[in-house]
Amino acid sequence: MQRSIKIGTRGSDLALWQAHHVSDILKAKGIDAEIVIIKTKGDRITDLSFDKIEGKGFFTKEIEDRLIGSEVDLAVHSYKDLETTQPEGLEVAATLKRGFTEDLLLVRKETVDLNRPLGLSHRASVGTSSVRRKAQFLNHDDSLTIKDLRGNVPTRLKKLRDGGYDAIVLARAGVERLKLNVDDLHTVVLDRMEFVPAPAQGALALQIRTNDAELKAVLDKLNHNETASCVGYERLLLNKMDGGCHVPLGASCLSAESGFGMRVFYAKQMDSPAGFFEVEGDNEEMLLGIDKLVSKLKS
Repeated sequence: MQRSIKIGTRGSDLALWQAHHVSDILKAKGIDAEIVIIKTKGDRITDLSFDKIEGKGFFTKEIEDRLIGSEVDLAVHSYKDLETTQPEGLEVAATLKRGFTEDLLLVRKETVDLNRPLGLSHRASVGTSSVRRKAQFLNHDDSLTIKDLRGNVPTRLKKLRDGGYDAIVLARAGVERLKLNVDDLHTVVLDRMEFVPAPAQGALALQIRTNDAELKAVLDKLNHNETASCVGYERLLLNKMDGGCHVPLGASCLSAESGFGMRVFYAKQMDSPAGFFEVEGDNEEMLLGIDKLVSKLKS
């Protein structure tokens, strides 16, 4: 491939890590790549939690617009940020091998109570702007005080260390990818069976124009089939539930000898009773099971 590729990305530390990761992969294959930083609505609005921001695609729309307009050739996204329906003319050409899927609880050591689950003291303040995480922690302990938390990963950690919260919740993959030192904090890797991750958490999506056959052929070789299948089931559920940042929904799929198994968390509202569900089997059984679960959850 002779042409140079322009990679569109947000400017946060984690987004840049992701873009450089893909750039390095392409350069190892002899393909020159340039990174273009694009500011999104989610980057501009930092004083509201996601459930209070109108619209969808908070971290993706502006990047997708530049991709459609041929100002960039490839967009690298945290897959969980992408809408489940692709804009006309765009497609996800490859899903890279997934990183850690779990959430990570980080607690200031001076507030830890080791006699209580997760080390969270009674009425501890927990920072997150995810309605899924809010619902899961209230389901775990309704004495907790859930406070909105925005900003990139280092900013959120600073807010915790400065005493704005007793604890915060982050995606483990982000902390690991940035190689952040959290030795001064009490850390708990949250069990995915009780604190079910967001659909597609830990996965990276490489998005291109549908008509870019040359780049598509290159990226097809980077696709990790197992990750793509699991993420596909998780996002199919999200799509059928008309979900997004406003819905307390978690889905975590793993491959198994007999096919796949997916753990699901759902609450109609953040403070309403929550339920846990399982979908498992081969491809046909997964598709049927998702349809049945959606009918149940919407009834």
